[in-house]
Order: sequence, then C-alpha cells, then structure tokens
Amino acid sequence: MISSAEEIERKRVINLENLSRIRNLPAIPTVMVEVSSLLEDPRTSASDLGRVISQDQGMVAKVLTIANSPLYGLPRKVSTVEFAIVILGFDHIKSIVIALSVMEAFKNKNSRNWNREKFWKHSLATAVLSKRIAEDLGYGKSGEAFTAGLLHDLGISTMQRYFNKEYNQIHEMVSKKEIGYLEAERNVLGIDHCTIGQFLINNWNLPDLLGEVVLYHHKPSEAQTNKKLASIVHLADYMTQVFGKEDFLWDNGMILDNKIIDILSMGDESYLNSFIESYNEVFEKHIEHSNTI
Repeated sequence: MISSAEEIERKRVINLENLSRIRNLPAIPTVMVEVSSLLEDPRTSASDLGRVISQDQGMVAKVLTIANSPLYGLPRKVSTVEFAIVILGFDHIKSIVIALSVMEAFKNKNSRNWNREKFWKHSLATAVLSKRIAEDLGYGKSGEAFTAGLLHDLGISTMQRYFNKEYNQIHEMVSKKEIGYLEAERNVLGIDHCTIGQFLINNWNLPDLLGEVVLYHHKPSEAQTNKKLASIVHLADYMTQVFGKEDFLWDNGMILDNKIIDILSMGDESYLNSFIESYNEVFEKHIEHSNTI
C-alpha cells in the first residue's frame, strides 16, 4: 500500500528528527583526524603519513587495493602505503583515508538482507570509476570524485543499521515488485538513502559539496552547486549496473539522467553509449582484481 503525501511528509519529519537524536552515531575515526592534522604541516613526509596510516592494517589493505585497481591506471604495482602516498600524492591519499574512515565507521555485519562485501565492492567500483571518468573528462579534482563515489550510498548502510525494521520492510516491498527502492524508502521512512547520506556527511562536517553530490547522485541535473561532479558519480554508478558485475540490488532498474549528456559535454546519446562501452574491458579487470581480495 502506497502512503499518502501527507503521511510521507510526517514520516520524513519524524525520521530526520530520529536520525539527529541517534546518540551512538560513530565518532570521527582517530586515523582520519591524525591524517588531516599531519597534512596541515608542510614538513610532513610520506614516511610520517605512512606511519599513521599503518596503525590501521585494515586501512592499509584497502589503500593498496584501491591503488592497484586496473581502473586507477598506475603503471606499476604498489606494495607499500608509503609508495602509494608518493605516487598518488598527499591530497588524494587524504581523500582516500577520509572516505575509507567513513565507510569503516558505518560498517555493518551481514544479515538476511545485507551483504557487506557486495556493498563494499559496489562502493569501490563506483569510486574508482568516478575518478577515472573525472580524469578522462578533464575534471580537475579527481580525488573529490573518488570520495563522493565511495560514499554515494552511505545512507543505505545507515538505514540497515539504525532503521533495520524499516530497511527490511523496504527490501520486502521491492522484492514483491510493488515499487523501486527509492520510492519504497520514501514511502516507508519519508526520506531516502540520498537524504540520509547527506545528513551524515553534514554531521561529520565534511565538505558541503560532497553532501550535495550524495544527495543528488540519482538525479544530478537537480544539483545546485556542482552538477558536473554529481553527474560523474551518477554515470559511474549507472555503469556498474550496465556492466552487470556488481550484483547490487539497490541500484536495480536505475534510470540514467539523460541531462548529463549536456552537463558533461558529451554531444549526444550515441557518444555517451560509446564512452560507456570503452570502459568495459578495464572494468572487467577491476572486478577480477577486487575478487582476489
């Protein structure tokens, strides 16, 4: 049964209030604070930064996984976090650490309707695709694209963790093919995972631009500040479904916002399709790489 507009609005207000009152939202991880502090000091070296990151071996493993993805396009294998810092640069390492810290803080255990590994692999694929697309299109801040890509679905894991009853209700509603996930989220919670993700990013005082991209990653043409970055993440997210390798149910039936053709200066739909197809082979290699983790 679909909720009325008044009922949806009532739920939206209530659940935004509930979200703001959650007392056990994860604190900002220590490694994220320490890395940010180090990077404010011009005397910081790659070994200084590597020493801090290496305190978290899970973080090290993920940094190396990212750096060695075929979609990253690095010419040689990266075997240490210090070398990753040197070859990727301080700014990009900071973007990676911030994004990974947020992902780790909101990490959930597997459950009947939640597969942590699939969520991670989908988020990673969207992130590295976003970075690669940004570079190929001449967008100057590919680190921003990576961070936004990795965090674009943060709201989904938050729903699963803090609104678990409603999360399962949404999943069952979609499984019965009543409606799609976004509509189901709005009907059950009054808000969707895009809104929740933006709330969390604002709650951690991360850049407003990042929150805007997360909010509009399904409809980038509605973004107010940076339609191009939102469009890059939207396209990367869409491409993971086109290639059909991520098996991430939440994006099933995702509709491409065709306005990105003009926003990204792609000319026409034919060019967009050929652009997407040009990534197929390297995306296959990325999947093979991520499956060895």
